[in-house]
Order: sequence, then structure tokens, then C-alpha cells
Amino acid sequence: MSCLVMTGLTAMIVGCNTATDIEQRVDELYNKMSQEERIVQLRSMYMDTLFTEQGTLDTALCREMIPYGIGHFSQFCMQHPRGADELRARAAAIQDWLIHHTPNGIPALLHEEVLSGVNTLGSTIYPQQIGQACSFNPALAELKTQQTATVLRKLGGQLALSPMVDVCRTPSFNRLEESYGEDGYLSAVMGVAFVRGLQQGDLRKGIGACSKHYLGYGGGGDAEEKELMEEILLPHEAMIRLAGSKCVMPGYHAVHGTKCVANAEILQDILRDYIGFDGMVVSDYTAIDQLPVEEMKNEGMKNEKLGLEDGEFTEVLKAAAAINGGNDVDFPYGENYKYLQEAMDLGLVAPQTLERAVKNVLRHKFRAGLLDKDAYLYSTEKQIVLDSPEERQTAYDIATQSVVLLENNGVLPVGNDQRNGDGEASGAAHENLNILLTGPNANSIWAMCGDYTYPAMSYFWKKLETIADSDNPHIVTLLEGMKERKPAGVNILYSRGCDWTEEIETKYGELGDERAWEYALLHRKVNAGEEANREEAMAMASQADVIVVAVGENVMLCGENRDRTSLRLPGKQEQFVEELIGTGKPVVLVMFGGRAQVVSGLAERCAAVIQAWYPGEEGGNAVADILYGKVSPSAKLSISYPNTELDEPICYNRSVEKDARIQWPFGYGLSYTTFEYSNLNVLNEARTEDESINLSFEVRNTGQAAGDEVAQIYLSPQSEGLPIRPIQLQGFARVSLQPGESKTIQVKLYVEQFGFYSNEGQRQWNVVPGQYIIKVGSSSTEIKLQETVTLNGAPVHKPLREHYLSE
Repeated sequence: MSCLVMTGLTAMIVGCNTATDIEQRVDELYNKMSQEERIVQLRSMYMDTLFTEQGTLDTALCREMIPYGIGHFSQFCMQHPRGADELRARAAAIQDWLIHHTPNGIPALLHEEVLSGVNTLGSTIYPQQIGQACSFNPALAELKTQQTATVLRKLGGQLALSPMVDVCRTPSFNRLEESYGEDGYLSAVMGVAFVRGLQQGDLRKGIGACSKHYLGYGGGGDAEEKELMEEILLPHEAMIRLAGSKCVMPGYHAVHGTKCVANAEILQDILRDYIGFDGMVVSDYTAIDQLPVEEMKNEGMKNEKLGLEDGEFTEVLKAAAAINGGNDVDFPYGENYKYLQEAMDLGLVAPQTLERAVKNVLRHKFRAGLLDKDAYLYSTEKQIVLDSPEERQTAYDIATQSVVLLENNGVLPVGNDQRNGDGEASGAAHENLNILLTGPNANSIWAMCGDYTYPAMSYFWKKLETIADSDNPHIVTLLEGMKERKPAGVNILYSRGCDWTEEIETKYGELGDERAWEYALLHRKVNAGEEANREEAMAMASQADVIVVAVGENVMLCGENRDRTSLRLPGKQEQFVEELIGTGKPVVLVMFGGRAQVVSGLAERCAAVIQAWYPGEEGGNAVADILYGKVSPSAKLSISYPNTELDEPICYNRSVEKDARIQWPFGYGLSYTTFEYSNLNVLNEARTEDESINLSFEVRNTGQAAGDEVAQIYLSPQSEGLPIRPIQLQGFARVSLQPGESKTIQVKLYVEQFGFYSNEGQRQWNVVPGQYIIKVGSSSTEIKLQETVTLNGAPVHKPLREHYLSE
């Protein structure tokens, strides 16, 4: 028997005190700058504005528009379909001009979205975050962002507006796909891995991460203080204190009645004073412009001094509210912050407030090495190659570990002589097997690309209807994957059979980025480029041995500013699946999309059910390999999967009792093999002042197929009155096992993980004596082993915990 030590995330705190030499350089530079130079450091713009149609830098326009420089350039990679070398050349040209033609030669911070890889033409498209969370694999998450950072730095970027670590507990939330799901602990583990890979331990060579959307976007902002501070804040806090994240983006929403971008309670009191954050706060796009200002109109009499138009004065008030609340930078245009001088002239913004914001930006630029003599502003290599074989392999590996097998009556794997744990033949295996692949997502890149991928952003924001035809990078559809990877003796029949929707189902709403508050932008229906012939599909179904139907959402049915009124399958997809079930042939339901689709009533009558999310450019190969049994599914749900329409928060940790609204629980996922847990060893007593508790247990593959298991460690209270959740994930380990193989999992649980937050006039973290249950299981409801641990000693109180994640 071999031994596996869990490669968890270390709990070393990254120092929050900035190096003295950087502080000195920040002070020196700030004192040399004019007021105009200072204010522009807090503003952003789109780089393309400064280039001619021929692609050259318009230096006359630069002298007119940015004579004092500019702090930032917004989404510099995705504005138009451009090659990597051209993007790098533009970044080089503008930085060179800023260095040599502005008073203090301060380069700009160039930022981009990197949720699923660099948001640019030709870059690798990794699986969407909600799927990656189901892998429970932080090592792959870190590898992905290492690769992403290397590419973006070559192109000239230094900052990423990622990751989103909102703890999303409302199943209908249209941006759930960008998150790591409903659990604060899992989100923290994956978020810390994201930051570590992206920043590469040194902002001078890596890419700065941005923790968003702070605090409680997606349903957590109205939580009680204890939940807000223990669970919703946890991913942000861990990324800042463990991984050194130096940028935070407030959400569009309000906390305790105040919009986050102007909320001093969360930006100053909690973020800086409590957590100790010493980085830069940047607004979400157009968030400052959405601030309500009616309550500030009593300042209107002061406006008589400046004679501003009423609309301009409104912008002054918004700018003052945001910077006074703790926001440093105005994205994407800086249109509100261009009135900061007027706000100061009116006495609405104090000089020290401006100084704080400007120094936070300068500090980040020094940390990123932008003002070093040997600054790495972009790659000098002859040609930048995107989507390397190594990156595609990472995309494939993540995808195979993100796809969740929810039901299987034995039909899967198809076309394979795989055997189950009882030694019986498993799967549909024949010398000649006809598989019908059908459904709206069977042959579409929109089954693979989540929001914030380059194709999705270009289609939605830029209205590039032909982006699906670019083949750059190549995105493998399910049809291609099933054809290319099929075993001998398998024949693939294909007919699309059904469209996503017959009518436009995208719901218009003035939420999020106000640039999308345009009827024409939202009132669109994706053109699949091929006919959906139901009669043809049903005729093929009569010839098939197995039917695989690929259903779900697409780029216009889910995502930022895009939503529907239902979580059932869109359009007439459900009726189509009903007809296929009616043939009597085994139906494998494969769902693509960014959130759970309610399929109760259907799932029970399908032979197998798979949730594939948006699995990225290698998604077609990954899903095909799982269907054929070349890879055993191993993903576990990062959400509680509902069986009914829900528009309210749910989470597994609310109760250990079964929730009748949940079809598949958090942490659940099937495999083509079986696993046995045994020999949980843990000391039954520890003290509240101890650092950690060690535990170990064994996992054995009792089936006849190789597979990975995600063993999950939960904590529950046994003593009455302990103020912790009825059940809470506190660790996990992914282990690969050959048939018959056993491994021992060793885990270090920190005693602080038994603790809780309180605020009785002072915020603090507490560990109290009592009896606790350590549970080990294959999901939140399938507990295989458990032991009671008694903590003895006096209660321990401290301002902040030092250890967040088990190892």
C-alpha cells in the first residue's frame, strides 16, 4: 500500500507591510507629480482610441488626450480580433510614448480578463470556473493561471480582472458560471491557487490578480454578519492574506444599503482596517456612474462657485462618493474621476483622500516592476505563439476532471467493455453500435465557451456574429470529439434535431454593466449555422442503439446581463428529450451551460445524465472520452443541484438533513468504478491553543477500472450550542487509484478551522472547547467515516485567524 500526502495549500501569511524602499519611491514620485498627473493615475481608457485605422500610434492624439499620462488601459486584448504580435506592438508603442513624452514617464497598467484564459483571439480557452471547481484540483487551477500569466505578460499586460470568487448560493444567478460555486472553503482553495499561479510569486514577472466582486455579489451581500464574515468574505480574505492578492474590485450591488463601490464599511473598515489589505481598489465597469446621488444634492449650493452643468455636478458627486468610500480607480473610461479636481475645489474630497488613492496605484506599479530600470513591459521574442500543445493539454485535463456524471443505469461507458466493481460487464458494448448524437449543443462551440471567453465576449459585446467561424483557437465540438475518439465498431449518426429556443428568451434587465443596457444587444438569438430537423433526428433515433442528446444554454441565455425566466431547459428542448425517451432507446442526457438546469421528471427516465458545464476548447474530446470510458468521470458538484425552480440562496451547510429541493447534493459525482473508505485515524483530544490536528484514512479502488476519487473532509458540531455550521467542508484530496489499489490520505486540519467569527464590539476569531465530529465522505451526504474530537482548554480569541486551509 502506497502513501499519499495531500498537497494542500500552505498557510504562510504573505506580509501586508510594504517594503520600505517601495514606500520611499512612492512618496518621492507622488511629491514630484502635478495634480493633473495624479488624477490621471486613477483613470482608464481604451487603448484603441489612440491608434489610427492603419494601426499606428497617433502621437498628436496622445498629446491631446493624455498629456499627463494615463493610469490604466482597459481590456486591451479583446477590443478587436488581433494577433498576438500586433497586440504586443501596440502595448510597446503606447508604453514607450508614456515613458518618453509625459512629465514623469509613468507606464500604464494594462489589464485584461483571464477567467478562462487570456481574453484574446487565438488564446487557449480553458473550462469555465464553475466546472473547474468540480475538479476539486487546485494544482491544475494553479497550472492554468501560470500558463495564462506567461501569455498575458508577453502581450504587455500586468493586471487581470480575475478571479471571481463570489460565493454564489442562488441557483438562478446568471453569473454563477464565473464562480466556484456555493461553498466559501472550496472557493478559497481554488481562488488562492488561481492567484498563486497568476502572480507566480513575483508581480514583476507574473500578472496581478483582482479579487471580485467584493463583497457578496450573487446573493451573499445581504447575509447576516456572521455568514458574511465567515463564509462570503473567506475567499477574498484567503487570497489577500495567503496568496498576496493586491487588487480588489467591488461589485455592482449594495451592502447594508450602500453600493459597494462607495461603501466605506466594506472597503475601509473591513478590507483595510480588519483584513489589512494594502493594495488597489478598482471599480467594476460603469459602477461609479450607477451611484444614486439624490441624497447628495444638498451639496448643490456649492456648485454655484464652479458653474457646472447639472449633469456635470452629478458626476462630481459620484466621483466624490466613490473615492471617499474607498475606491481608488475608475474603470473603464475614467469618466467620473475626471471631475475629481472639481470635487476637491468644492471641498467634497480631501487632499489626503486623493493621495491615498494615487499612492495605491503607484505602489502597485512599483510592485509590478513597471518603474524599474529593467522593467518587463512586454516580450521581446520574435513571435508569440498562443495555444501551445501544453496549454491545450491543461485545458483537456481540467475538462475531464470538470464533467460530472450525475446518473448512470449502466449504459455508460458506451462502445467499451469496461467492467463495473462487481466484475460485470458495464456499458453498452457491441461489435457494431449505432450512436445518435443530437441536440442544440451537439455541434456548437457555444456548448464549450462560457462567458468571459474571447468568443463569448466578442459575440455579445462586439456583435461579432461570425466569431464562431474563426477557428482560432480550434474548439472541439462534441460531434467532432465523438467522431475522432470513437472506438472500433461504433458508428455516429448526427442530426441537430432541436434549436436552443424558438423565440428570443434573453431577459432584458438594467443590472450589472450599464453598457449592456441596450435592447438591441440583448434582443438576439444565436444562429447555429445549421438546420434543426426534428423529423430527421427522430428517424435516426429509430436506427440507433444509444441516443446522446446535448442540451442546455448558450452565450445569449446565460452570463453577465443575460438571463432567462426559468431554469428548465430552454425552448422546446425538454419536449425533444421526451420524444427521444419515448422511442424506448437508452438516452444519455448531456447538459452544457453555466448553471444547474432543472431536469427533474426527465433525469429519472434517462439512462445517464451528465453535467458538462462549459468545458472549453478541448471539451468535445473530454466529454467524448468520458462517454467512451477512456477516462472515468471524477468531478464532484460544487453546488447543490436543485430539482425545482429556485431563486433564493441554498447551501449544503445549512443542515445535515436531506433537502427535498435538491436532486444531487454538493460534493456528489459518480464514477465508472467504486471506492471504499477505511481506517480513519485521528487523536480524539486536542487543546484549543494547539496549532493543528493530524488525521489519516485509506481509500481503495474496489472496482475494475482506474479512477480518481475526491475524498472530502467535513466538520460538524457534536456539543450543543457550538456556533458553527451543521456541516462544513474543511478539506479534500483528489487521489488516483488503479483497480485494487489503496492509498493513505494524510491531512493536517488547523484548530482555527474549528473556530467562528463574532463581533461583540470587536471583530474576532474564536476557538472554544467542545466536542466536534470530523467526517470523511464522497459527498456532503455520503459520509463514510467519522470520529469525535474533543477540544479542551480555555477559549481562544484573536483578531484574525492565521490558518485558513487544511494541508
